[in-house]
Amino acid sequence: MQQPTAQHPEYPAFGRRSFLAGLACTAAATALIPATFAKAQEALGQPFTFDMLSDRMKAAAAAPLPEPETIDGFLAGLNYDAYQRIRFLPERARWQDEGQHFRLHAFHLGWLFKQPVHINEVVNGEARPMAFSTKDFYYPENSGVPADAEMPGVAGFRVHAPMNRADIFDELIVFLGASYFRALGKGNVYGLSARGLAVNTGLSGSEEFPRFSEFWLERPAPFSDTVTIYAALTSDSVTGAYRFVVNPGDNTVVDVTARLFMRNDVEQLGIAPLTSMFLFAGNDKGNFDDFRAAVHDSEALVLNTRAGETFYRPLKNPTRLASSYLGAENPQSFGLVQRSRGFDNYLDAQAHYEKRPSLMIEPVGDWGKGSVRLVEIPSDMETNDNIVAFWIPEAEAKAGQAIELSYRMYWGYKPEADGSEHRARVIRTRVGEGGVAGVEEKADTRKFVVDFQGGALSELPDDADVKANVTVNRGEVAETVLSKISGTNIWRLVIEVRATSDSVVELKASIEGYEQSLTETWLYQWMKE
Repeated sequence: MQQPTAQHPEYPAFGRRSFLAGLACTAAATALIPATFAKAQEALGQPFTFDMLSDRMKAAAAAPLPEPETIDGFLAGLNYDAYQRIRFLPERARWQDEGQHFRLHAFHLGWLFKQPVHINEVVNGEARPMAFSTKDFYYPENSGVPADAEMPGVAGFRVHAPMNRADIFDELIVFLGASYFRALGKGNVYGLSARGLAVNTGLSGSEEFPRFSEFWLERPAPFSDTVTIYAALTSDSVTGAYRFVVNPGDNTVVDVTARLFMRNDVEQLGIAPLTSMFLFAGNDKGNFDDFRAAVHDSEALVLNTRAGETFYRPLKNPTRLASSYLGAENPQSFGLVQRSRGFDNYLDAQAHYEKRPSLMIEPVGDWGKGSVRLVEIPSDMETNDNIVAFWIPEAEAKAGQAIELSYRMYWGYKPEADGSEHRARVIRTRVGEGGVAGVEEKADTRKFVVDFQGGALSELPDDADVKANVTVNRGEVAETVLSKISGTNIWRLVIEVRATSDSVVELKASIEGYEQSLTETWLYQWMKE
């Protein structure tokens, strides 16, 4: 099986190493005055609506796949070191009118970003190209870049808003690389990403990476609290028209409408895909000799059903590609969460993993039957995104189909439905050798320790009439012990499991009592070597 690999889309971090020397002015000028910009000029003042964009993308799905745009000259020659020295000038931000709550910055083309992305502004129902030039960016001295040459497009963009202080415009949402985007709630730093669509992710064949090739941004009205972004999605097998309505706050809310048009049959269509990083933590320490207690952008997958059940699946960094499927019909919500919010949980004074946002997806309308798929990819670096989660509809995606789906995204410290609101939550998972700790004789079992806290369970006495409900597939339960930790309101469930080599063991556990479920349902996958 071909293992998918992914890396964080590189949001520029500036100011290290030396700039690419000896850039010729003539090469720069050649790259910066393409025919695509002249074509964009012809579209000045063209009417624009979401329905018009949808019609355009439907027609594109029925037409041959166009040749990708490319860059040359100065832009094509930028390497990592050179690219990191270029930055957008804040004083050149768009939307600096009085009363505007948003600012727009662009990302420079080059390095990994070799296909131009076109940005348009929509004002009073009319779309006009937003032109960017070398005048909008900082370059080191003697770079040989013309002072004010038009760009053929940009790599992406970011929108700023006064998230944490009224007088400072912080980054709110970024679109950069294929169909990747990230958003922040109040006080967050960037962590996990979302994508517009996942096509054949984690299958034996080749994965497609759809990209947002063009955007239309509605100029926000003065003092407006929301910004609306439209995007054209293109790929070998599918096209799409997307609308994002972004509302910043403690938990930033993004309302998404996706209209998809199938050019070809697709074996697996991944809706509302999330991409994150998990290197190690208490439940999966791996072989990392690291002073930090944990390194991850997200620690668990959460699925809430309309029947009121919450499934909590801790993430892992497996030794081989791993997949889990959580079936549901019209899920209430699903997402990747970061629940551990103390600095002591990580001890990283630079990355501040405790500040990474959780992201929950709330479907709107009837999504029907399907499953949430979790893909975990082996990784030895924290710069790699090795976690992917998305919704797979049960219905097949066939050529000629038109599919419309809507969902709401919550980005923040504690977004809507990041776990059960009424039952005890999983606060910790630990895994280790079975048997009695600290003795030489080893048991042929694996020990799973799950701590629950909250809800009615935490208020019950030590001798309450509660029991653990534990099931194991492709393994055998050797022992379970349930008890309240003395002096706390935390209940601990210890499960010892036996399995044969090369087994992929699925575990499921919850605590019940007084004719009700008192906890979230804990899930885990153990790959015994």
